[in-house]
Amino acid sequence: MHLKILLSWLGIADLKAAGLISGNTSEPIGDGPILGALKNLSFDELHLLHDHSQQKATAYINWLAQFNSIKVASIPCSLRSPIDFGDIHHAVDGYLQKLTASNPNLDISIHLSPGTPSMTAVSILLGKTKYNTRFVQSTKDKGGEFVSIPFDISAEFVPQIAKHADKKLSELSSAPAPPSAAFSDIVTQNQDFLRVIQKAEKIAVRDVPVLIMGESGTGKELFAKAIHNASQRQGKPFITVNCGAIPKDLIDSELFGHIKGAFTGAVSNKAGYFEAADGGTLFLDEFGELPEDAQVRLLRVLQSGEISKVGDSAIKTVDVRIIAATNRNLAQDIVAGRFREDLFYRVAIGILILPPLRERTGDIALLVDHLMTAINREASNQPAFVDKKLSVKAKNIILNHTWPGNIRELHGTLLRASIWADSDTITDLDIQEAMLTRPTNSNSSELPDIGAGLDIQGLLDDIKRKYIAQALTQAAGNKKKATELLGLPNYQTLTNWMDKLGIQ
Repeated sequence: MHLKILLSWLGIADLKAAGLISGNTSEPIGDGPILGALKNLSFDELHLLHDHSQQKATAYINWLAQFNSIKVASIPCSLRSPIDFGDIHHAVDGYLQKLTASNPNLDISIHLSPGTPSMTAVSILLGKTKYNTRFVQSTKDKGGEFVSIPFDISAEFVPQIAKHADKKLSELSSAPAPPSAAFSDIVTQNQDFLRVIQKAEKIAVRDVPVLIMGESGTGKELFAKAIHNASQRQGKPFITVNCGAIPKDLIDSELFGHIKGAFTGAVSNKAGYFEAADGGTLFLDEFGELPEDAQVRLLRVLQSGEISKVGDSAIKTVDVRIIAATNRNLAQDIVAGRFREDLFYRVAIGILILPPLRERTGDIALLVDHLMTAINREASNQPAFVDKKLSVKAKNIILNHTWPGNIRELHGTLLRASIWADSDTITDLDIQEAMLTRPTNSNSSELPDIGAGLDIQGLLDDIKRKYIAQALTQAAGNKKKATELLGLPNYQTLTNWMDKLGIQ
């Protein structure tokens, strides 16, 4: 049986009912909203938020005890004003986080009648999006009753409540000019990501090598194209090479070209990627996957600007700008001897580090709208096309997911959901079915031999990370559901494991 809690602000009408504030004697004061609710509805505990003095709150609790024996918890809150959305959001969200972390199975109801309209608005937003609470309201005639809020609210609006209007206006007035047209396809409102774009714009106009680092799906090729289009090489060739997809014995041929008869299968002369990109930009994607011998030859070309085709002694000078990208930690690869330090420093002149989507606060909702517009536009000439929109519940699932595959995963999920949705509305079920479980090693069930030694704690941590990630994905980021899927005793155990393992 779940503990039933009523969370309520201590309002002016309640203090008047207790005789702690003088009221208008021409109107009957009655019980006040809180006592009115407790007379009609049954709860195990009353959690009382207040921004009054502790003496006044204690006096009210003592008065309430004359009529109802419910256990009361007093929660003092520091508000600059009872209508300050930011402070109210911080108080309610912070307390509910603490409350549900210690016991995720609580039956929480929020009283909407006491307090200011700002307090009511924040309570509805949090209760409808993040905490899935019930709601109570009180009237003089009926006392307290449970009420249904007959609409859904998108979770994207909740963090905005905490932002103060004067601060937002100040940020807007001092914001830098919008990015150049070359970067207009990069969608963001996140300040940290906007700074990355500003760095990229500065790098673009300088004819220097660039190294773009970031997880898979963060937009490295998009940045590379934008840098090229904003540079003096705009209109010249932009050649993309996936270094990890070239067979080892064909790397020289692909990069530098070959002449007829240079090796078996070389039936004609062929220009390499460097020659094709002459005067323009060569984008080396998966740069960290190059084998060491290819790294040596690439370094020579970058130092001299000269290439020679396989099987040919003739030397040709090329003018190519290099933009490299990797999702590997090249610093670790250098230490491990997997990547040449001199090549790294040759390319890493303009360094850009793209943050994962989970760290781009405020961008997911923006990207969802942008991607859905593109998906609908691309499908508009297909049979039986219907313009698809996301339901609020579907959007909330998206906003609360971690997106380990970043923008690429988000786009794929939206595209699948739009194809599978039976109507013009993509539901939460459509999104859940479109989400993919991350692939795992088919041999993961085979435990390693001890051999010369085994890091058993590290192995156990890896197992925990794998199944926590799977549970959170399957539960669409809902920790309570993930706890149940993992068979853990309580929500706090999962939270402790995630903190220890560094899982966001």
